[in-house]
Amino acid sequence: MREGAAPGETGAAVELEMPAATAGGTGQSPPRADGPAKVAGLAGYPADRIPTDALWAFAVFTDQPHARLRRLDLAPAQRAPGVVAVLGSADVPCNEYGLTKFDQPVFIGLEHTGRSSVPCDVSRWEADHLALIVAESLDEARAAAAAIEVEWEPLPVVADLDAALAPDAPLVHPYEDIGSNLYESMRTRKGDLDAGWAAAAVTVEATYEVPYQEHAYLQPEAGTSWVDAEGIINVEIAGQWVHEDREQIAHALDLPEDRIRVRYPAIGGAFGGREDTSMQIVLALAAQRLAERGIDRTVAMQWSREESIVGHHKRHRGRIWARWGADRDGRITAAQAEAWLDAGSYNYTSNKVMGNLHLGLGGPYELPNAAIDTHVVYTNATPGGAFRGFGAPQAAFAVECQVNKLAEALGMDPVDIRRVNTLREGSPSIAHTPMPAGVTMPEVIEACAHAAAQPAGSGSASLESDASSSGLDDPMPDGPALFSPFVSLPARPSSLRRGSGFACAFKNVGFSFGFPERCEATIVLHGEPGDDMPASVELAHAGADVGQGAHTAFLQMAAEATGVEPSRVVGRFSDTGTSGDSGSASASRLTWMAGNSILGAAEEAEKAWREGVRPAIGHFRFTPPPTTELDPETGEGTPNFTYGYVAQHVELTVDVDTGHIRIDRVISANDVGRAINPRFVVGQIEGAVAQAHGHVLSEHLRSRDGRLLNPRFSTYLIPGVGDIPVTTESVVLELADPLGPFGARGMAEMGVIPYAPAVAAALADATGVWMDDFPLTPERVWAALKSARDNG
Repeated sequence: MREGAAPGETGAAVELEMPAATAGGTGQSPPRADGPAKVAGLAGYPADRIPTDALWAFAVFTDQPHARLRRLDLAPAQRAPGVVAVLGSADVPCNEYGLTKFDQPVFIGLEHTGRSSVPCDVSRWEADHLALIVAESLDEARAAAAAIEVEWEPLPVVADLDAALAPDAPLVHPYEDIGSNLYESMRTRKGDLDAGWAAAAVTVEATYEVPYQEHAYLQPEAGTSWVDAEGIINVEIAGQWVHEDREQIAHALDLPEDRIRVRYPAIGGAFGGREDTSMQIVLALAAQRLAERGIDRTVAMQWSREESIVGHHKRHRGRIWARWGADRDGRITAAQAEAWLDAGSYNYTSNKVMGNLHLGLGGPYELPNAAIDTHVVYTNATPGGAFRGFGAPQAAFAVECQVNKLAEALGMDPVDIRRVNTLREGSPSIAHTPMPAGVTMPEVIEACAHAAAQPAGSGSASLESDASSSGLDDPMPDGPALFSPFVSLPARPSSLRRGSGFACAFKNVGFSFGFPERCEATIVLHGEPGDDMPASVELAHAGADVGQGAHTAFLQMAAEATGVEPSRVVGRFSDTGTSGDSGSASASRLTWMAGNSILGAAEEAEKAWREGVRPAIGHFRFTPPPTTELDPETGEGTPNFTYGYVAQHVELTVDVDTGHIRIDRVISANDVGRAINPRFVVGQIEGAVAQAHGHVLSEHLRSRDGRLLNPRFSTYLIPGVGDIPVTTESVVLELADPLGPFGARGMAEMGVIPYAPAVAAALADATGVWMDDFPLTPERVWAALKSARDNG
């Protein structure tokens, strides 16, 4: 990894090349190109690259979940020591933003240009921005914030779904003139539901509650901005889509996009949390306004962890009611569901997450008769938005619990009921149309079930290994260290129960529902006129490496596509100034889309090479098969062009005296199509399991009256190395995606999706008690077990 251009300089922030000894393209696991720099602490993250002479910007949150601004005086802050500028709503040409819907003001204020339809005098979220203070130091900027004079008229707080859906509930966005906080819905009607219920031998019905999750990325938000000699506003920050960040900035500042350049240096995690903008717009605004005043200095901004947790969106909390029926053979005859997502104060990507939730509520199953309704609802709580899985984990929790409960009611093996109902090649989808080619759910289920039959650590990825007992019925060994959250308080062996659970899932790869999906790449081949093969290759690609190793995979694919060794490829990444639009690092799409764009660019460059052009340049914009929105009445359509498939088996031990759960073993079977870098694939599976583990067992983000109550890691408990599953076994299938580059299939999100229902099933297997909400913290599990005993 070579450190690219510093803030204030031209050039990409990240330039990568493989070590000279690196060999092999796709299907091999060379070390990460950025690995040595990251291990040595030399990689430049946004906060590491702040110039010593930078000005500091501080965003002042309103701290009002719902209130009308009556008076605002920023002048006292402007007069505070060290303050260079104070910016507010009057400084923004178009005071609105939003990834899929412009419904959020950049600043809450009384003065504005009148060009936005979003009233900006009402704070709908505690983290709405009131002002941006630019000062010589961050401490001076924070101190100046206290000098702002502000008066608020409190408005009724719409705290949650119940409050938002109550009769005569106050409206969070009354200007939208829809008369309700429920602002978008989707509907599917398939087959004859009455006939499905009549054919059912058993039915199960439940209401599921799904909780928030904080992204908890390693690197809180930070960035810099400056205006260069050509008058271009530059923003350097961590994100997931440089071109979308540029578009959002251009809209708010009312500038042509070519007046703005966005680039990413090293990124310390994202998981969907950086898909929506945080400080991009206000940083660009500050640099622009200072330059207009003749101040030629970089502006820097950095949030604390608490500001980060309060100030960006979360995985959606929500509620799902479901009723499913099956005949005596286990075939599902009817499925009905209705779901509500808490969008929070602004839409962010809630309407798109709702779409994934909607499709996911059909599960990876053939459903002849179904009725599904999903809704998204405004509240004054923290906004929900993109998070790894994007609605699929919430849907899978309800669907897979329903399937497991049907199996229990029928006395049927949980794997067998899935064998009967799983989607197969050519199956009709919940959207009435055939599934895209390459359905491998049956093979994934079989691979996971086969591995689960092997002893832990026996190399269960091999389908030819002999079956043997899982060991669930073996007696627990003695010794307090084997199961004890505190060594001084060992569990009583008689209080330990063991169980296993199974769940599977699928999810789209790529953008859905007619969104214009695309990805661009540029390849330059260097060499002499008589050379048969290039001496070196340049790759320019805007795709973001948020920690998953994408840039190394890009170099591997470029090497494979051009026929050179990876060490002869140099990549310049994540910069609107050097690359075409890649789309986002989300939706398990980036390797799939980038690989296809790289293949196309290599083909174009090769044509020029064969014609004698030196250097030979190839640029390609890849567009996958088109998708469509769903019919608003029936739900019919072609929502996606390909899917990923996953199944998981979980074994756990629970202490019924305390409710403490230990996950002993996880098997995650994923079809990845073709592993571009097998080591990266396993890393993604293990990371997904660890992230899902925290969501299911310990991460309890609490909100009351529109305010987060525990926005710090001392009380929001992400798992440490001693808390994750004892063993995680990755079963990697390589069943080529017909449309994937080199056969690759998107897989990064899949491991988080079925984990919660698999754990819930294992807990029910161990105790006989189904828990229809989570996190499964010890106190919640203990209370559920006690209630079951008391109501016995």
